[in-house]
Amino acid sequence: MSRTPMKYSHLALAAGLLSLGTVTAQADQVIADDLIVDGSLCVGIDCVNGESFGFDTIRLKENNVRIKFDDTSSSSSFPNNDWQITANDSGNGGANKFSIDDISGGRTPFTIEASAPSNSLYVDDGGRVGLGTSTPVVELHIPDGDSPTIRLEQDSSSGFTAQIWDIAGNETNFFIRDATNGTLPFKIRPSAPNNALYINTNGAIGLGTASPSEALHLFRSDGTARIRVQENSAAAGNSTMLLLENAGGRPRLQMTGTGNAVQTGDWSLSAGNTFVFQDRTNGDNELTLDQSGNMTILGALTQNSDKNSKMAILPVDHDDILAKVAALPISAWTYKNDAERGIRHIGPMAQDFYAAFETGAGPTGISTIDTSGVALAAIKALSEENAVLKARLDALEALLSKRD
Repeated sequence: MSRTPMKYSHLALAAGLLSLGTVTAQADQVIADDLIVDGSLCVGIDCVNGESFGFDTIRLKENNVRIKFDDTSSSSSFPNNDWQITANDSGNGGANKFSIDDISGGRTPFTIEASAPSNSLYVDDGGRVGLGTSTPVVELHIPDGDSPTIRLEQDSSSGFTAQIWDIAGNETNFFIRDATNGTLPFKIRPSAPNNALYINTNGAIGLGTASPSEALHLFRSDGTARIRVQENSAAAGNSTMLLLENAGGRPRLQMTGTGNAVQTGDWSLSAGNTFVFQDRTNGDNELTLDQSGNMTILGALTQNSDKNSKMAILPVDHDDILAKVAALPISAWTYKNDAERGIRHIGPMAQDFYAAFETGAGPTGISTIDTSGVALAAIKALSEENAVLKARLDALEALLSKRD
């Protein structure tokens, strides 16, 4: 077959029939060779003689403009999907749009509506995509005058509950919006510091650090390293605010000071069948509280008795206190919680003590500062009695010595 180009002048009749939409219909023209048109080409029923092409090389001109790619491949090993470029819907009131249609699949995967703004989709020479810009500076660049947003919408087409999420940013914050429920569960304010939230490769979370040493590591260097747990509803009642749980042993809360010599220390709180406050520098259990309520401390117990912290200070009648102590039943007993361990105590019942002295928070407990005060008052009364008796004894001894 000849490959010699055919000049436009040699094909005047064929090209004329293609470009003149007003002539009487003729039989299809079949050109069994390559075709070169040395000029512009107009195709469509509305092309006219003397068409003004301007800079157009090919013009499609009629009221239903379509370019169809009809793949006639018949072998199963070759793709044969048909495609079409469509300009505008053909029905009255249809869309003004440009689209690419998957004819074989009955789908339209790509559409541009008329009046879409300039650079609605722009791919630069570096493969960067601009949505609304011809100068994308990153792989996907989306500029907008008010809160550029990406929407992720799960509809119910696959049987799952519909849900919409928006990812957006503006001058006040970057945020993730639950558009279905109208909430903003995640925000980042402008000028947030580096590593405000950092998730390491092992899943450790750093708040203010890119090298978290624990599962959750809060780091500050400006005196603001604090954690607040706040429940703002009265309906929560006496709910647990902080839960430490260790399936392999005693959960421990450790407090380490690494400042100057006065501030340095290493302490821990741990709990199992006992609650322990330990000085980790020497391993001493400074305080132990068991499940029966028995508390043991390694050193002395000091209670506040500062005069400056007290009011309604009144003297007591030492003799009256002594009389009440004398009448107070004293028993030996065991707490019910200690029955299995057989731990014994000696002392009054709280109800008897409260009835006699009316001190403390109520009739079911006794403050050790009150028992100390009662004991001291009784001792003073006995001391006063002892002084009187000693004076009488001295007088009798002096009288007897005169008789001798």
